[in-house]
Amino acid sequence: MRFTTAIIASVAALAPLASAVGNAAVVNHCDFPVYLWSVGGSVGPKVTIAPKGMYKEQLHHDPASGGIALKITTHANGLYDGSAQTNFAYTLDGSTVWYDMSDVFGDAFSGHTLNVLPSDPTCRRICWGSGVAPSGSQVKDCQANSDISLNLCAAAKC
Repeated sequence: MRFTTAIIASVAALAPLASAVGNAAVVNHCDFPVYLWSVGGSVGPKVTIAPKGMYKEQLHHDPASGGIALKITTHANGLYDGSAQTNFAYTLDGSTVWYDMSDVFGDAFSGHTLNVLPSDPTCRRICWGSGVAPSGSQVKDCQANSDISLNLCAAAKC
C-alpha cells in the first residue's frame, strides 16, 4: 500500500509541471476562411479556420527545430503554391515563451489589423495596424504558462 501511495504522490507532484505551459491560438475575425499549418521539424496537416473560428495548440518545444511556426495563408494550398503567408512563431525555452510574427512571399493580410495578445497583461503585444510588418524586431517574450493569441482581422486598431 505504501508503494502505491508513493506512486500516486509522485504523479500528483508532476501534475503542475505538465500543465505549466500555455497555448498558442489563432482567432479568425475575418469574413473569409484562412488555412494554417503547424510547422516544426515536420509539417502538420492543413487546418481550415472558418470565419469566427479558432485554432489552438499547447505550447511545446520541437526537438528537431527548436520552435514552431504557425503558417497562415488565405489560399487553401498556400503553403505549397507560393502564396503570401503570415508566420506566427514561438519557441518554448524553459519558463519563457518567445514569440514573433513575420510575412513571407508578401503580406497575406494587407489592409487588416493583426495583433498578438498574451494572456498576461505584463507581457508585450505585437500589433500590425495595416496587416504589414512594421520595421524593427517583432520578437517578444512572456512566461511559458501564458496564452498567446494571434487575432486576424482584429477590430481594435493599434
